[in-house]
Amino acid sequence: MKKSFSIITVLITISLIGIIGIQYSWLKNVAAIRKDQIAGKVDMVEFEVVEALVDEKMQYVPQLPIDGLPKGGQEQLLEMIRPQTIAERFSVSEIQNKFEKAFETNGLKGAKFQFAVLSDANNLGPDLASPDYGKHYEMGLKDSVNYWIHVWPLVSLSGDDSKLLAPDEKLVLIIYDMQDFVMRSIGWMIGVAVLFTLIIIAAFFLTIRTILTQKKLSEMKTDFINNMTHELRTPIATISIAVDTLKNEKVIGSRDQLLAIGQIIKNENLRMNTQVEQILQAAQLDIDQVLKGKVELHVHEVMKKLQEKFALQVDEKNAIVTYSLEASDDKVLGHPVHFVNMVSNLIDNALKYAKEDMDPVIEVSTYNHKKHLVISVKDNGIGMTKETVSKIFDKFYRAHTGDVHNVKGFGLGLNYTRKMVEAHQGSIDVQSTLDKGSTFKISIPLV
Repeated sequence: MKKSFSIITVLITISLIGIIGIQYSWLKNVAAIRKDQIAGKVDMVEFEVVEALVDEKMQYVPQLPIDGLPKGGQEQLLEMIRPQTIAERFSVSEIQNKFEKAFETNGLKGAKFQFAVLSDANNLGPDLASPDYGKHYEMGLKDSVNYWIHVWPLVSLSGDDSKLLAPDEKLVLIIYDMQDFVMRSIGWMIGVAVLFTLIIIAAFFLTIRTILTQKKLSEMKTDFINNMTHELRTPIATISIAVDTLKNEKVIGSRDQLLAIGQIIKNENLRMNTQVEQILQAAQLDIDQVLKGKVELHVHEVMKKLQEKFALQVDEKNAIVTYSLEASDDKVLGHPVHFVNMVSNLIDNALKYAKEDMDPVIEVSTYNHKKHLVISVKDNGIGMTKETVSKIFDKFYRAHTGDVHNVKGFGLGLNYTRKMVEAHQGSIDVQSTLDKGSTFKISIPLV
């Protein structure tokens, strides 16, 4: 089982790493393709804006037969009819609006950009520029991944010679935060990939947890069967020996010995019957039935009955049990049988798990906390480790006390107690230190 589990874990882990690697490679390729697509659309935006700017600037330029003019008069005439520059003809907001519309038309709405118009005649700087052009231009020279700087000549791109009358100008367009823009454009793909990856990881986790749970349950059931076999075999063997003893003629002739052996058989039979009843009770426990059978109980009266019930065990163990019933209100809604049993289990465990070299000292107390009654059972027994504390309420679990089988039971008591506490809308808490003892606290709502 252990080898199979290891193989399954390794195979699933390798598969999961492979799937994540393939998804990463796929997303990387998608991002590269998307980046190329955006670059092509940016070129289209620039083409459209440059054409629009040149067309609007040149719409009032007359069509003149330049070749028919006398030599020497061409330059004077061209100077007279030369149109305004782009910087003179348009404002920053007008050019910005043209870019925004072009970006939206080409599916790049939200792209961040800066621009400037420069002329060859002016070497002092741009003739016209957006507010943050200078800052982003400097950053773009250093970062070619997140910044794209494109320079376009502001001349007609359609081949009309009359439009070549414009002065030499160029448009500088800076697209920035491109990496973020590309990632945002494929965000839904990344989201879907991450979602499915998380689903696979969750399925992997649930699979491993289920296997571990089943393995743990299998071990617990094996321990339970072994323990049950031991517990039932002991009274059966005792009864068998007692029956064989009854065949002895000396015993047959002694009334006292017959009565003693008969009492042994009765006690062992009762013990075996109690064990079987405990197993059946745990298997057939109906929480709804417990809830329906609740009545008003005075917890202090229950404690007095428990004091009488454990009197013989306390004397046998030479234990000191103190009852400090300080709760001013002790009335709760509880099942008359199950409520007694769940508190009884805590006192019984405190006596069972006492130290061999020390007399048990058990403190049973009650007090009110807000609208609840708290029942506390504190002992000076063997205590528990943190690992044991986390498992003691599991069905069939029994704390290890070494190789000596000195504590009887099936590991059902505390599991039953927790279920009963929950059935009474309460909570149970345990604090324990190894070799120093444990404290169990049950909190039940008051009537």
